[in-house]
Amino acid sequence: MPDLLLELRSEEIPARMQRKAAGDLKKLVTDALVEAGLTYEGAREYWTPRRLTLDIRGLNARSSDVREDIKGPAVSAPEQAIQGFLRKAGLASLAEAHVHSDPKKGDFYIAHIVKPGRPADEIIAEVMPGIIRNFPWPKSMRWGAASAKPGAMRWVRPLQSIVCTFGSETEETRVVPFEVDGLVAGNVTYGHRFHAPEAITVRRFEDYAANLEKAKVVLDAERRKQIIATDANNIAFANGLELVEDEGLLEEVSGLVEWPQVLMGTFDEDFLAIPSEIIRLTIKTNQKCFVTRKPGADTLSNHFILISNIEAKDGGKEIVHGNGKVVRARLSDAKHFWLRDQGDLPDLETLKASAAKFGLDLAKPLDQRMAKLDALNVTFHAKLGTQGERVARIRTLAAELAKVTGADAALVDRAVVLAKADLRTEAVGEFPELQGIMGRKYAVLQGEDAAVAEAIEDHYKPQGPSDRVPSGKVGLTVALADKLDTLIGFWAIDEKPTGSKDPYALRRAALGVIRMLLEKNTRLPLASVAKDPDLVAFFHDRLKVYLRDMGARHDLIDAVLTPEADDLLMVARRVEALTAFITSEDGRNLLAGTKRATQLLAAEEKKGTVVEGAVSPALLTLDAEKALHAAVESATKDAAAAVAGEDFRSAMEALSTLRAPVDQFFNDVLVNDKDPAIRANRLALLSAIRSATGTVADFSKITG
Repeated sequence: MPDLLLELRSEEIPARMQRKAAGDLKKLVTDALVEAGLTYEGAREYWTPRRLTLDIRGLNARSSDVREDIKGPAVSAPEQAIQGFLRKAGLASLAEAHVHSDPKKGDFYIAHIVKPGRPADEIIAEVMPGIIRNFPWPKSMRWGAASAKPGAMRWVRPLQSIVCTFGSETEETRVVPFEVDGLVAGNVTYGHRFHAPEAITVRRFEDYAANLEKAKVVLDAERRKQIIATDANNIAFANGLELVEDEGLLEEVSGLVEWPQVLMGTFDEDFLAIPSEIIRLTIKTNQKCFVTRKPGADTLSNHFILISNIEAKDGGKEIVHGNGKVVRARLSDAKHFWLRDQGDLPDLETLKASAAKFGLDLAKPLDQRMAKLDALNVTFHAKLGTQGERVARIRTLAAELAKVTGADAALVDRAVVLAKADLRTEAVGEFPELQGIMGRKYAVLQGEDAAVAEAIEDHYKPQGPSDRVPSGKVGLTVALADKLDTLIGFWAIDEKPTGSKDPYALRRAALGVIRMLLEKNTRLPLASVAKDPDLVAFFHDRLKVYLRDMGARHDLIDAVLTPEADDLLMVARRVEALTAFITSEDGRNLLAGTKRATQLLAAEEKKGTVVEGAVSPALLTLDAEKALHAAVESATKDAAAAVAGEDFRSAMEALSTLRAPVDQFFNDVLVNDKDPAIRANRLALLSAIRSATGTVADFSKITG
């Protein structure tokens, strides 16, 4: 079967857009071909900075014939209806139609239409111009003389050539002819812009990829990443260093080069006085370079690794020299930010009111920055006030939370009033991703307590499922207050997540609260803090997601989680204990017995059968029911005491004593006794079983 090769070559595509664009091209083309009646065996996309490529294998040479039956009117229908049917079916006369009979509706016309298949070349040529013209780039441009004309084609960067060849391994491939704004599809592409500018004639994918490699273009992005990672680690090791790995940067630089060449440069050791985080971000953001360190060291070395797209004749000396000049200039700026942030602000007199409001010491640089943040009335959200107002809210909430977490109230308060101060530093202004990190460093420099400095950094955590939770009590308290204030505030102004939209990352904030409570064994009555049942329900939904991700069964979560539950730690512990119990033999058998009791009870209640409110010992005539009554009373008492003591495993063990009496009861006792009083009493005993297990979980919600 034939294969299709498609290449769209352009000026450099932004690295962040390449992977998705290649995936979009694959989906758009394959969907269009399948919709047109073609099938294929496999498809794979490729991308480099200057091209999107699609390799489709085993494509039908022709689409299948399509048979369609068009039902017409009754043979006795008026002429107007019959003529409408002929037009719809594309028939010249009724002689081309067929008459079918229906026992109820009588005779009617029907047209059997056969639409013949079409050559794949024709279909490809038909669908490709529209796909290219309407390609979903996040940003696109027009270019050249044609750009002034209405409806001119747009592309992410000027589109330079199109390759489109089709054919099987046993025949010569042919160009699929189509044209888009003057660009005609052909079988010619070009390799590396500098090393191999000559034209390359293409037949099918194998020679295309091989010839590009000879022309110094590595087509496979994953292979480019592997080359860069391997060579970077090797050159670092050769110099007694180790690479500081960065998957995001690796993805980006692999999209900047077609022929990766790994080189090492240096900068002055004096710059190592700048925090490592600033050095790394300066070099990464401005020059797309990796940093290195001595094996096992916390701080960086003065060597950086750059990726060039040119195999230079001088071994890369000039490239390294040029990059080094830029890196040194950027690090000079970074050093300037770092030092300025440690100095006094020029307008301290205007900050006294804000300093008094938050108990700030204007002799200290970080305190000055917090006062400045408040004095400037920097907006947090139009409906939620300024950053200063938000800090005041967090301060009040954190004071209450400190009673729950056991954190030092004075240290918590100090951490809260300084937590957002670094938003007014020049380092964070240049690199927003350093907020919290820089606050900690500046706090240490001005002699803050270690727990306060740590909390300033940790109060943003966790920022995702792989991020750690705050390590200390002070940081935990401030982080909880920060996230809860966010959730409470946005719920108050009715800015809740909807569907897939969550612009304020409220789901992430709720999961962060849940992780902190569970991982730090912290009990917090959410209802009293949130003061909104809808927000508590939102936490329940997020807790279900978290527990399922941790391996808990959804039915066991539902069996434990009630709408009134606001102690998430206790819910998690109940689920854990129930999971262990229900997977044991006693648990499985008790579940079966409890379900039988519940179903019998529910069926009788539905019929209106009288069920006594309490069991009457005098009406218990059989040993099995007497034994069950005694076991239920004992288990109920023991389970309730264990639950009150938050010992859920012991509560489950208490319930497990019911297993044998329940089994014996159903073996020996007929619940629906002829005597109404005895029947009602035995139903009351079943109700007692349901109540006993209900002290721990709603067993009716457990499947299996």
